[in-house]
Amino acid sequence: MLQSNLAERAALLNTRFAKAQAFGLLQTALLEGQFGKTALVSSFGAEAAVLLHMVSQIKPDTPVLFVDTLMLFEETLEYQRDLSARLGLHNLQVLRADTLALNNADPDGMLHQSHPDACCAVRKTAPMLQALKGFNAWISGRKRYQGGKREQLPLFEAEHGTGRIKLNPLANWTSADTAAYIASHGLPPHPLVARGYGSLGCAPCTVPAKGREGRWQGQSKSECGIHFEGGKAAKTGAST
Repeated sequence: MLQSNLAERAALLNTRFAKAQAFGLLQTALLEGQFGKTALVSSFGAEAAVLLHMVSQIKPDTPVLFVDTLMLFEETLEYQRDLSARLGLHNLQVLRADTLALNNADPDGMLHQSHPDACCAVRKTAPMLQALKGFNAWISGRKRYQGGKREQLPLFEAEHGTGRIKLNPLANWTSADTAAYIASHGLPPHPLVARGYGSLGCAPCTVPAKGREGRWQGQSKSECGIHFEGGKAAKTGAST
């Protein structure tokens, strides 16, 4: 699809669904198939339970893509297994980097210290992009209150360079909305939230902090690279 047509489609969708609730938007995507073959991408992080629960209620065999970078907290891996089983998600796809590519790019496992963007590219972005080739659209859990470039986040984005539409059903939610949903549905929190982690990524690059402030501290990097802007992987943007 031409970039101009894709952008026009995203703009029309943002107008059409401007007042749509997150659950209804997901029903449209997953039951009516209006956006083509659609997957949910989840980190199984601090707030991931919201979308995972909604999807489990709407269509539990929805493809859920989860990237295991081989550097995640063990608590995240346990949370992924436990929450998937609890919610009855039937189509979880665990993605990992190609072994040869990983060995060539990061033979000693220390690339995150010298070149974090390259580390994310081989461990996260490459396997994610490979998996998304079979989809027309994907669902992200990003929200405006997370700050930085996300403050202007629309419900629909044209992912130039890939031809896909990205859905952000929770874009206009507040932190209170998220907390209320988790509490009202009795969803288990990520075990590291109680230890002060507001956002969960790879263990070597994440420290306890409010929101996303604990990701890649002291560096200009603020995104892992799976989100695209202008056809390029987004990796920076203050406090995003």
